[in-house]
Amino acid sequence: MNGYMQEALRLAEQGRGLTSPNPTVGAVVVRDGTIVGRGFHTWAGVDHAEIIALREASEAARGATLYVTLEPCAHHGRTGPCADAILRAGISRVVAGMEDPNPEVSGRGLARLREAGIEVIVEDGHDSAARRLNEPFIHFMKTGLPLVTVKAALTLDGKIAAPQDNIGWITSDIARAGVQQVRHFSDAILTGIGTVLEDDCLLTDRSGRERSRPLLRIVLDSQLRIPLNSKMIMSAKGDVLVVGTSAAPGPRRRALENAGIQVLIADGQVGRTDPRKVIEHLAKNRYLSVLVEAGSKVNWAMLDSQIADKILFYYAPKILGGLQSLPVAGGKGRMRRADAMLLERLTVHPVSENEFAVEAYVVKN
Repeated sequence: MNGYMQEALRLAEQGRGLTSPNPTVGAVVVRDGTIVGRGFHTWAGVDHAEIIALREASEAARGATLYVTLEPCAHHGRTGPCADAILRAGISRVVAGMEDPNPEVSGRGLARLREAGIEVIVEDGHDSAARRLNEPFIHFMKTGLPLVTVKAALTLDGKIAAPQDNIGWITSDIARAGVQQVRHFSDAILTGIGTVLEDDCLLTDRSGRERSRPLLRIVLDSQLRIPLNSKMIMSAKGDVLVVGTSAAPGPRRRALENAGIQVLIADGQVGRTDPRKVIEHLAKNRYLSVLVEAGSKVNWAMLDSQIADKILFYYAPKILGGLQSLPVAGGKGRMRRADAMLLERLTVHPVSENEFAVEAYVVKN
């Protein structure tokens, strides 16, 4: 991969967690083999990566090459079109990592530049890295829904919890630090009431990195049983959504709302909440990604219904065994081996000396 595009991708990475619901973008301006301007996108409404890089390059941008991870925009949003700024700066060549999947852009920015006589190249070699960088954004633009990832820490025999004492952690400090980065790159995190009652979890982003908006913490809780003195409720600052059903007692709902908690009623089958309605609610509010950190039943519900788009499983060198230890995905399961859920595009990521993570995508029917 071209070293200048690698630098643009490195810059874009710095904006992850800062740009949602917009994509992350990095840009460099190169004149006579030297980088004279750098930029990456941060907050919505703030100058785009290209504008920042062009401003730093100043007059050196005239006749230079702009490397940008995503096609420059050609429409008016909260900021002006980047394509017009590129023309004004006198850039002679633009190398883009990929076309923008946003229908409002989708090739129009590159066409605008070509029509003005600028040489434009979209390099296939950069496509996969640029796409991975903006995977949630691309998924949202294609489907209108957030990217849903089921994340779990499990033993080598696929267990996530022992039948009695679950004090301590399955994975190492290194793995858990990595999970905080995954949370940082997510817009929302979802769990079930069983996990909250068992662990009294916070489910916060503890990466220490700045965010464009708070990580939305979601609890599926059909009867609104979540305790008002739980860590999640006590720490809420407009960033907790409890999902119940119309069968939940009215006083519980009022108590939560009086405590500043958002309550969503999403009736599903047999008195349970409907996770699909939750995902649709998030889509309306332009949440691009949801991380599921839940128990066995919720994991299976998300996978079996094909709400989940991918999995991210962290494996530790441990075995729990037994028939009572909970598997990563419980529920009814599939009754025949031939009906097993299929995954594709599997990648194994080394985590620590004896740990690894498996990332794969759910094959949708």
